[in-house]
Amino acid sequence: MGALDGRVAIITGAGRGLGREHALLFAAEGAQVVVNDLGGALDGTGDDISPAQQVVAEIRSQGGEAIANHDNVADWQGGQRLVSTALEAFGHLDVLVNNAGILRDRALVNMDEQEWDSVISVHLKGHFVPTRWAAAYWREQAKAGREVDAAVVNTTSTSGLLGNPGQANYGAAKAGIAALTVIAAKELARYGVRVNAIAPAARTRMTLENPGLREIVKAPEAPGAFDLWDPANISPLVAYLATPSCPATGKVFFVQGGEVRLFEPWAMAATIDKGSRWTVAELETEMKSLLD
Repeated sequence: MGALDGRVAIITGAGRGLGREHALLFAAEGAQVVVNDLGGALDGTGDDISPAQQVVAEIRSQGGEAIANHDNVADWQGGQRLVSTALEAFGHLDVLVNNAGILRDRALVNMDEQEWDSVISVHLKGHFVPTRWAAAYWREQAKAGREVDAAVVNTTSTSGLLGNPGQANYGAAKAGIAALTVIAAKELARYGVRVNAIAPAARTRMTLENPGLREIVKAPEAPGAFDLWDPANISPLVAYLATPSCPATGKVFFVQGGEVRLFEPWAMAATIDKGSRWTVAELETEMKSLLD
């Protein structure tokens, strides 16, 4: 018996890297998987469909069930087709893992409009669109009196939650995904849907593209040594968040190697309160206590 027996899951960006590992583990745990991947390069250009098909072939060779989908997750009709693919192939949908993403790193003063728009679109809109269509399906099921026990797992990043120079577009999108996670969890609970997010640290095309990380994320040379940066380390948490027994919702988790940490949300801290309107001169003095 697998932890995901009978579950149908869509995994976006599942042709390579983290998404591929998610798809393989989900299938090994008994899920029927829609392997979505447009097949683009790291910057989002191109459309090689073979990565998704290769993952499907690998799953089937191991006795699992999977189907490929090549729709653009940031496209409105594409998101609808993606959900329809799962329903037509497997009859229902239980899990959506939003993982697809691209990189176009640039210092803020050098970033052009297209570099901003493309990253925001693939990451933030690419999370919203599949979630919207999946949520519409689950709402219909709930309103029809059918029991819904569904899960959405989003992919954010420390680049957005903690900040990273040179990634204003990527970080803004990832911070938005964390906010979307919290809001969607509150909205969709009434329909039997849980929504969580992970902030993974692993060796992927994105981390290998970063000159500062390339040496850090290398696999260990010592035989049998634990590979802290292996992307397969991330997938068990994603699978757990997709299980029917998982109680978590509205949470964001950092995960690397064998470590899982819960992110605390934005919170108000130190306060100053005059009880009436401040003057600029007063704030010049009193704000020091907040900033210190």
